[in-house]
Amino acid sequence: MDIFGKKDELQIITFQTYGTASHLYVKGRALEDEKIDLLEKGVISILKNTWKRWETDEIRNTPLILELPDGRQVQTKTDSEGYYLIDETVDGLKADADTEGWLPYTMSYSTTSFKNKISKENRFHGELLIPSENCEYGVISDIDDTILHTGVASTLKWRAVFNTFFRNVEDREPLKGAANFYHMLHKGKFGKNENPIFYVSNSPWNLYRYLQFFLRKYNFPKGPVLLRNFREPFDKSPKTERPHKEHEIRNILKTYPTIYFILIGDCGEHDADIYKEIATEYPNRILAIYLRSVSHKRKMERIAKLFDSYTITPILLVKTSEEAIAHAKTIAIL
Repeated sequence: MDIFGKKDELQIITFQTYGTASHLYVKGRALEDEKIDLLEKGVISILKNTWKRWETDEIRNTPLILELPDGRQVQTKTDSEGYYLIDETVDGLKADADTEGWLPYTMSYSTTSFKNKISKENRFHGELLIPSENCEYGVISDIDDTILHTGVASTLKWRAVFNTFFRNVEDREPLKGAANFYHMLHKGKFGKNENPIFYVSNSPWNLYRYLQFFLRKYNFPKGPVLLRNFREPFDKSPKTERPHKEHEIRNILKTYPTIYFILIGDCGEHDADIYKEIATEYPNRILAIYLRSVSHKRKMERIAKLFDSYTITPILLVKTSEEAIAHAKTIAIL
């Protein structure tokens, strides 16, 4: 967006994703840099930053280059909304031993012939998680009302709207004990492992940096953050066959066919339905399901009925992280 003739610099936002030693799965978005200040205080400033987060100026249909640490390059191109996706076989991918499986790479614009200046000397750093073959299990977790107080279960979701649009990220709070629980799962039963944590949410990619900052601030284990594309009211592009969260979970299970998983969500929306379907389809892959209770009587009654006489996978509706930790110890996850 041009303000009084001054053009915003171009940037590439690299999303933390995941892959294997032979598969590259990289996502991101090319945008003009609106200089969003996540720490700015005051209602007017917060609303201004919220507007910038949603009123994006995408760099559409533009070629990009991914470069690996060994110098190999992969070509890609942004779509009509500035997103790019590299999902292909690339052999010999390996992270350094001291990075807990994170493989660094850089993204760049293929050409510099833009009217706008490209920030960071046209080198935007990204990371890809390649889980250790020796991990005990992986964790796939929701974010909203699972680790972050959001309010998606409130009437007309008004609390979720207020928290997202009118509150600074520094003022948001995690659910008590959640970060400690996730670190225990990350380190595993003997406290020496590097079990991968995947954060999957129905929040749009516009909130990626917002949520990434939150996870870092409250010391949650580092992991891929997988959000969804925001569909505009008159978007006529084909919808995906499955809901975003279900699609991502299935993709993770497909990518790592030998890894067991723990699913963590809440009772506010559709986590329970998705997790039950996944566990039924993959009865030997899901070690446990943990669902955070919400303050909504009818929703809790529905979830209790949904899992009535369900015995395929250990499942627990929890009010606190301590309850989940205690249960995890009884089934030898911790």
